[in-house]
Amino acid sequence: MLYNAYEMQRSLMSGASAWASVMSEVMSNPSNPLAMLGGGQVMAAGLEVFAHASVARGKPDFGIGTVTVDGTPHAVTESIVLRRPFGNLLRFSRAGLPDDAPRMLVVAPMSGHYATLLRGTVKRLIENAVVYVTDWADARMVPLDAGRFDLDDYIDYLIGYLEYVGPGTHMLAVCQPSVPAYAATAVMGAAKHPCRPATLTMMGGPVDTREAPTGVNDLAVTRPLSWFENHVIATVPLHYPGAGRKVYPGFLQLAGFMSMNLQSHMQSHWQMFRHLVEGDGESADGSKAFYEEYRSVCDMTADFYLQTIEHVFQKHSLPKGEFVHRGQPIDLGAITDTALLAVEGERDDISGIGQTRAALTLAHNLPETHKRYLMAEGVGHYGIFNGSKWRNTIAPVVEEWMALHSRDAVAPKAKQAMKAVK
Repeated sequence: MLYNAYEMQRSLMSGASAWASVMSEVMSNPSNPLAMLGGGQVMAAGLEVFAHASVARGKPDFGIGTVTVDGTPHAVTESIVLRRPFGNLLRFSRAGLPDDAPRMLVVAPMSGHYATLLRGTVKRLIENAVVYVTDWADARMVPLDAGRFDLDDYIDYLIGYLEYVGPGTHMLAVCQPSVPAYAATAVMGAAKHPCRPATLTMMGGPVDTREAPTGVNDLAVTRPLSWFENHVIATVPLHYPGAGRKVYPGFLQLAGFMSMNLQSHMQSHWQMFRHLVEGDGESADGSKAFYEEYRSVCDMTADFYLQTIEHVFQKHSLPKGEFVHRGQPIDLGAITDTALLAVEGERDDISGIGQTRAALTLAHNLPETHKRYLMAEGVGHYGIFNGSKWRNTIAPVVEEWMALHSRDAVAPKAKQAMKAVK
C-alpha cells in the first residue's frame, strides 16, 4: 500500500508540476502584460520553483563530454564494460592519458541515489586516471528471477569488478560502501588474491558508527530491526520490471535526508525563488542542478538495506570482528599490503568524525607507512567528494597516495592470467 500510495501522489504531482511549468512561462512571457508587473514576476518565480520541486525524475546521465587538463580540453569516453543484474561497471577515460595511467574503481553508494551523484568525483579523477564506476541498478527495475542482493552479494560484486579491471587497481569508496569495500579488501587479502586493491580510499564511511554518532546513527539504533522491516520496506508495484520485489524505496530515503536538514533545504529553495525574481537565472540554475541530482532516487533491495542497518549501525559487526562473508569470518588483519586512506569532513553530519578513521586502527597488521588520515576542514558530507575542496584539496591527496603505493610491478603472469579471464 505504501508504494501504491506514493505512485498515486507522484502521478498527481506530475500533473501539477506540468501545469505550474506552463503557467510560469505564461507569466514571464514578454508578450503578457502581467509579466511587466512585479506581481507577475513573483508568481512566475514561485510557479517555477514548485514545478522544479515536484516534477518526476528518472535516472540522470553522467554527461561528462570533456575535461580540461592544464588548460587543454580532452574528450571523455564512457562505456559499459561489464553488465550485471544489480549493477553495471562503467569505464571513463580521456584522450591523451598515458598507457600506464593508474586505474581507479570508484564504488558509488547504494543508498537511494544513482551513481551520477559522484559526477564531480569522477570528472576530477579522470584527469589523471582511467576510472571505473559501480553503476548500481534501481532495484524496482530488476526482475525477481535475477535473485536476491544482500551484503554478501555486494562484496562479491566488488571482487568481481576488481578482477575485471585487473591487478594493481586502486579503489575509492564514498560513504556507505566503505564498509563492504573494506570487507572485500580483507577477503581478497586473506586469499592473497592477485587483484586485491593497491590502495583503498574510504571517504565519509560508517566503518565504526560507535564513534561520534550522528542523527542517521541514532535513528538506526533507537528502533529494533523489526520496526524497519514493518515500516519502511515496501513491495514494488506491478507496472515495474521488479514487481513483487521487497525494497527500501528511494523516496523514503530522500524524505529522510531532506528532513535531517529541512531548514537548509527550505533556505536553498527560498534563495532559488529570490534569484528568479531578480532575473538571476545563472544562480538559480546552480540550485536547480543540485536538486535535479539530489531528488533523483532509486530503490535498494530489502535484504541489503536491513543487513546494513543490522550489521553496520546496530551490531557494529565489522569493527567487533563479527562480520562474516559467505559464512566465513572476515579478518581485517588480513589487510597487509593494501594502503588505506581515510578521509573525513569536519562538518559531516552523516558519518561523524572518527567513524572512517577507525579503519586505520582495525587493520592492525598493516604497516603505519600504508595508513593515512585526512581531515577536510570546513567540509560537510557532500563536500568531501564534490565541489572545490574535493577538486583542489582532497583529490590531490588521493592521487598522491595512489602514486606512492602503485603496484605497477605486478608479475607479468598475473596480468596475463587476468586478461585471459576477461
